[in-house]
Amino acid sequence: MKLITRETDYAIRALVHIAKSDKEIVTVTDLVETTAVPRPFLRKLLQTLNREGVLKSFKGKSGGFTLALSPEEILITRIITIFQGTMQLNECMFKKDICPNTETCSLRKILNNIQDYATRSFAGVTLKEIMKEEPHES
Repeated sequence: MKLITRETDYAIRALVHIAKSDKEIVTVTDLVETTAVPRPFLRKLLQTLNREGVLKSFKGKSGGFTLALSPEEILITRIITIFQGTMQLNECMFKKDICPNTETCSLRKILNNIQDYATRSFAGVTLKEIMKEEPHES
């Protein structure tokens, strides 16, 4: 089980780089070089973030991406939801045929408590906070 998928991780890395960049528009080439994410995969992530209103894209020779929102406005839970859907640790309660033990399943109750804790912990985390935790580039 992964709490954060590869897509979410790479998207956050790209967003941090764009937010920290001194360039007005960050090119895909620059992002590929600094994040080491394969170009086709990164382009797909960036297009998704653009479609969801997190990034603005600029076409043409000097095209690229910039943040559509300030780092303080970009919640990590939003990025998680974009790439992973709703955070869930206990998949059984979301399936069509719910297990007959849902009312008495002690594992389900524990997993729900952990899920609630994880969701609350992520709730207020913004891109700006993630940027503070990143090592400074030299």
